[in-house]
Amino acid sequence: MNVRIAKFISECGAASRRVAEEMISAGRVAINGVIINSPVHFVTQSDTVTIDGTVITSPDETRLYMFHKPLNVMTTARDPMGRKTIYDCLGDEYRNLRYVGRLDYRTTGLLLMTNNGELARKLTLPTANIPRVYIATVNAINADGLNRARHGITVDGIKYRPMQIDVIGENNLRVKITEGKKNEVRIVLRSVGCPVRKLHRISFGPIELGNLPVGEISMIPQKTVDAIVKTL
Repeated sequence: MNVRIAKFISECGAASRRVAEEMISAGRVAINGVIINSPVHFVTQSDTVTIDGTVITSPDETRLYMFHKPLNVMTTARDPMGRKTIYDCLGDEYRNLRYVGRLDYRTTGLLLMTNNGELARKLTLPTANIPRVYIATVNAINADGLNRARHGITVDGIKYRPMQIDVIGENNLRVKITEGKKNEVRIVLRSVGCPVRKLHRISFGPIELGNLPVGEISMIPQKTVDAIVKTL
């Protein structure tokens, strides 16, 4: 079935129709290798559509996105307390995406989202051993406590794997974990005398947040998605 190019781009989750039309006018969109500059084009599932040279996938294919979660936003579809959720920050075309794990209300940074629920589940399994990296601003640096966290500790009967922790500035830590238990970084650092004041995730596996603006979402290239899927 033929679909207008701007609608196709929107349904793929790459951009809203309005932004898609702006991309087309700017010469950033190509169909089967031919750059177009007018939205009066139609495509089918057999056509290859690219934006800035990156192929965008059709709606029935697995898609993975990175979202820059703002502060004081809930990672949930609905909040009984009426607080703002990640879906309040996203356009209607992203409403059906599943979030991969959670970032708590006060944690900012990289949150993965996908149209594939099974992929979301596999990415968060402890057995996947996918590293997540955070920048934590703490109230104080307790060197002995950090050494304990580096070797793995038990807090309230829950065992936490060893963390890779580097001091990168005054009261700032770079923390890498591979398990992803609920509130893991906050709980462990608080228990070793380094309570967290700010927490920001910068990477999940090979995917880095980079300079993506707060509140924005960006589709991850299919090659990267395919490579991740092969490791699971």
